[in-house]
Amino acid sequence: MAKGVNGIAWWNWLPSNNWRIVGTVESADDIPRNIPRNGVVLVSSNGYPKWIAFDCPCRSGHRIMLNTDRNRFPYWQFKTSRSAKLTISPSVDFHGPNQRCHYFLRLGKILWVKDIDNGQ
Repeated sequence: MAKGVNGIAWWNWLPSNNWRIVGTVESADDIPRNIPRNGVVLVSSNGYPKWIAFDCPCRSGHRIMLNTDRNRFPYWQFKTSRSAKLTISPSVDFHGPNQRCHYFLRLGKILWVKDIDNGQ
């Protein structure tokens, strides 16, 4: 298979409107520093998914890492459609020092949750 930057196939670097899995690595230490826009990297060992990593859709530069191991809590589930569009559940709720990013990822699209605390 032809690999591009950071072991991610070159075609996954092409712009996409839909969120999708762009690569798989065996260890969290192997997650590339740069991940394509709307791309997700799966950390999987022996075919068993452990983590899912991506850059937050708010584009402020923070990385999201979600546990997918059902033996650890909390954990997230993911699936892809036939057209490779990604769904993650439950929602992602990032709390940073100066911001909150709360959203659902459904069929490759980000659905932002209204922040009732800040009226946004």
